[in-house]
Amino acid sequence: MADASVLPPATAISSSVIELSGLSKNFGQVQALRDVSLSVPAGITGLLGPNGSGKSTMIKILLGLVQASSGHGTVLGRDIYRDGKAIRADVGFMPEDDCYISGISGVEMVHFAACLNGYPSAEALRRAHEVLDYCGAEEERYREVDTYSTGMRQKLKFAQALVHDPALLILDEPTSGLDPDERQLLLKRISSLAEKSNISVLISTHILPDVQQICDQAIVIATGEVRRADSIENLNRPTIPSIEIRVVGDVAVFHDTVLAAGIEVMETSEDRFVLADPHGSLAEQVWPLARQADVGIRSLVPARTSLDDVFLQAVQEAQVVEEAQVVEEGGGNDGNA
Repeated sequence: MADASVLPPATAISSSVIELSGLSKNFGQVQALRDVSLSVPAGITGLLGPNGSGKSTMIKILLGLVQASSGHGTVLGRDIYRDGKAIRADVGFMPEDDCYISGISGVEMVHFAACLNGYPSAEALRRAHEVLDYCGAEEERYREVDTYSTGMRQKLKFAQALVHDPALLILDEPTSGLDPDERQLLLKRISSLAEKSNISVLISTHILPDVQQICDQAIVIATGEVRRADSIENLNRPTIPSIEIRVVGDVAVFHDTVLAAGIEVMETSEDRFVLADPHGSLAEQVWPLARQADVGIRSLVPARTSLDDVFLQAVQEAQVVEEAQVVEEGGGNDGNA
């Protein structure tokens, strides 16, 4: 794999690459986005949400392909209503679906993408080979894309998105269909781009471990609304400070001993306990309690909330709100009848 140094540093960008305020989008009676306001900083951001949550609509609005019904927004400082063409020139987009011309080779496809972005033909070809080297494409670049595996087509789409050296990459399900090794390689390339080439990345994905592994921040959208938007570090921080303990011995005795000491057990499974630690002093107390219960402590670390839990909670909250609105609207209609 070629080093990220083959890619020239992107133009310096402000601390926020995307700014949205009160953004909404209606398709007839269907409201795909509802009053979306957020600021996406430079770095790698995960965009999460169930199917039909509004992620694809938001991406199309960011690229100037769909016009919002109301609200305001900028991408790389450019207005989403007036500067769609300029935004697309500065952004590399990797769609979820295949996008290639049947009957041509991989290098021809990337060469074509470079030409569309204004490179002269000779420079476009040089650039195509350079980026395909970086993406790990070997001799298969000369084969027709129709013969490619799913993993190879993902590499090709990534190369097409990257070929014009964008300031921002928007990747839609980039690791979908990849085997574990190829998935890890692509995630490393994305991290390297953000670290060494000043390229910010927005990743729309349903694979939460990918977001946990490489993203600096995450946005959770459900029923067209932003339910969470924060750094991964903050999202992983539990609402109530707590510690996670794993013990060796009679866990039932340890459980009873902890409760008798007036400590709240927030979660337990097999040999694992999550204990509330609102004052940050619990670590000193559990050692004598473990000796009292005649158990050994295998590990003791600050508790973390998994991204899966954050996502599920956000989606469930959105569903509860939506169901309540349906009931309220239904009740209002009955009252007017």
